[in-house]
Amino acid sequence: MGGLWLLSALFAAPAILAKIGIDGVNSNLATAIRTIVILVMAWGIVFFTGSHTGMKDISHRSMLFLILSGAATGLSWLCYFRAIQLGDVSKVVPIDKLSVVFTIVIAFVFLHEQVGVKSILGMILIGMGTLVLVFIKEKSRLFMIGGFL
Repeated sequence: MGGLWLLSALFAAPAILAKIGIDGVNSNLATAIRTIVILVMAWGIVFFTGSHTGMKDISHRSMLFLILSGAATGLSWLCYFRAIQLGDVSKVVPIDKLSVVFTIVIAFVFLHEQVGVKSILGMILIGMGTLVLVFIKEKSRLFMIGGFL
């Protein structure tokens, strides 16, 4: 499963493609085009693997929460595309990754998932890393490669 997580991160990483793609394009339209590509790919895989036969077995509760998840994802993508259109990808992406922190907290509160020392440390590091990447100004290029001023 670790390999799938790494592939997921790798395929999510090229925000540069989105930044280049939305140049001169309305961010909502760009999100819709991206969504169509994802829709075609996802349903293609569902039919190719024969997974579509499981549609009848999805409970109403599961369907409701899948729909809510899709709506939240859609809103997230609309905000994300607008943010990368207006700002620096190198600042937008770290802020977007704060979703990891929010997810752990929400899972603890609503799903009663265990949050151990590793999770808390990870949340702190992600939060601190985001603050550094977004708010700390660079003094010089020398500082970036390990020099001191």
